[in-house]
Amino acid sequence: MNTSFQLRSAVPLAGLLLLAACSNNAATNSGNNAAGTNQAQDAAAKTSTFTAAKGCKNIAVMLPESDSSARYEAYDRPLLEQEIKRALPGATIQYANANNNADTQQNQADAALTKGACIMVVDPNDSDKASVIVQKAKASNVPVIAYDRLIQDPDIAYYVSFDNVRVGQLQGQYILDQFQKGNYELKPGAKLVMINGSQTDNNALQFREGAMNALQPAVSDKRLNLVFDQYTPNWDNGRAQSLMEGILTQQRNDVDVAYVANDGMANTVIAALRSQKLNGKVLVTGQDATLTGIQNILIGDQAMTIYKPIAKEAQVTAQLVAALSNGTDPGSVVNGKTALKGGGEVPSALVMPIAVDKTNVASTVIADGFLTKDQVCSGLPTGAGGVCN
Repeated sequence: MNTSFQLRSAVPLAGLLLLAACSNNAATNSGNNAAGTNQAQDAAAKTSTFTAAKGCKNIAVMLPESDSSARYEAYDRPLLEQEIKRALPGATIQYANANNNADTQQNQADAALTKGACIMVVDPNDSDKASVIVQKAKASNVPVIAYDRLIQDPDIAYYVSFDNVRVGQLQGQYILDQFQKGNYELKPGAKLVMINGSQTDNNALQFREGAMNALQPAVSDKRLNLVFDQYTPNWDNGRAQSLMEGILTQQRNDVDVAYVANDGMANTVIAALRSQKLNGKVLVTGQDATLTGIQNILIGDQAMTIYKPIAKEAQVTAQLVAALSNGTDPGSVVNGKTALKGGGEVPSALVMPIAVDKTNVASTVIADGFLTKDQVCSGLPTGAGGVCN
């Protein structure tokens, strides 16, 4: 896979940053100049709180897994390394992947601190258990940037992610729009299945929250019949397929919509549907705009996905790393605060997600260089999705 990741989009970074809507799990939108000033002051204070970060060039980058989503090794890792070294010349990276094990991630964090890591970028495998990492780092005056997934600890320095409630809203609204248009032969009483992500991942909670913000009115008035709604431990693709197979048996193949939280699970859900010759007949959602997800969209087995410009997320993270090392104000990069479930808020930088279906594959993931046309069309029939020729 191409790892140069040079975006060709002319959209400026500021245009991709979004103040999240107010909710218990989303960032708080500062509604006046005074609030905005306090937000900037809070963010600036972070650069002077963690004394070990001043002049730091030894950066730990810790990602959660690689088996349920291809994005972490294919995109996040090389992009974070590239952008951190660009923003902070002379930086060295200690990299570790937890392989879906929270205890392994804690051990990796301990090892990184022992090897002198003075700024840590942590995408937690478990949002609660990762608090131990934050507290051990704090004891050494080392800041932790929670990357992509929130860590439930008030002592994280910053949180960098996408507006995850918005991600779910885009997924749910897409389903609602297709229902209202009568696509996929959707009619009142259509059966809806929800296969959510891991309950230990705060993002998964926010995705479902956003989806239900859009879908709840239709569920409440029975336009959509919610017949299944369950989290999937560790975002396990095989588990998602088993769940879908069980649902199809229980419902005697009478399923109309499968809300699936990401592309990896969507692909195995599609496998379950294909075994019953239902692929392309059931509306399936996804997320991450993976190569497999995009190809499934172009051949008609998946309806949509969510494109999250990971390059922008990595760029913002690198700017915060540089600000901590240089002792400078991160400025407008920090554009909100995110509420923790135990109370308190953390300064946050949130990037806007984009819904993708057949109509805009070319103008989003391909135009940005996230995937190439050759990659997307490899193995697909001529004319697939109106993209491959």
